[in-house]
Amino acid sequence: MRILLDNIEKIKKTDTKKLIDRRIREFKQIKDKQNNKQLFQELCFCILAANFNAERGIEMQKKIGNGFLTLTEKQLANKLKELGYRFPNIRAKYIVEAREHKQINRIINKHDDEHELRQYFIQNVKGLGMKEASHFLRNIGYNNSAIIDFHIVDILVKHNLIKRPKTMTKDHYLQIEDKLRTIAEKAKLSLAELDLYLWFQETGKILK
Repeated sequence: MRILLDNIEKIKKTDTKKLIDRRIREFKQIKDKQNNKQLFQELCFCILAANFNAERGIEMQKKIGNGFLTLTEKQLANKLKELGYRFPNIRAKYIVEAREHKQINRIINKHDDEHELRQYFIQNVKGLGMKEASHFLRNIGYNNSAIIDFHIVDILVKHNLIKRPKTMTKDHYLQIEDKLRTIAEKAKLSLAELDLYLWFQETGKILK
């Protein structure tokens, strides 16, 4: 763990820290505004991002915008296909069905606990598992959920902090999240910040 923490400290001394701090502020602004259109677009981005390239997902989010709320399922599927998305039909279906939960500010205000809120989205929005629901919460300003994708697993395995799970069950996810929480505490970071530091270590990019 020491080498990993040292790597994080090195990044903190570069301009990358400013980029990460800015990105965290941008996430928090979304939460503070509680603009349902913006919140729903982030939800749709996370539905699209599952098993797909994050950068291309960001591009599609920008190009579709309010269409996530207004296009018919067929129109949305055609738009996703036109933009080169891998799973246009099923994800269009998930997004249209997710409109039932588009008053996201009300959902947020009903749940004080972040992990209860995560569970709500997992149970009620098709296409969101532990990783995607955590991703959504981080992108709208929450700090205490880990986004555990293969990049994060690779880093932890490389530093001998976990064994690579054969399948990512909920129990495995929560165990790895606890490990990440320990690392975050030692690095004096939130889980949201830690994710961006680790992602930068693995990919050289700061996305969302």
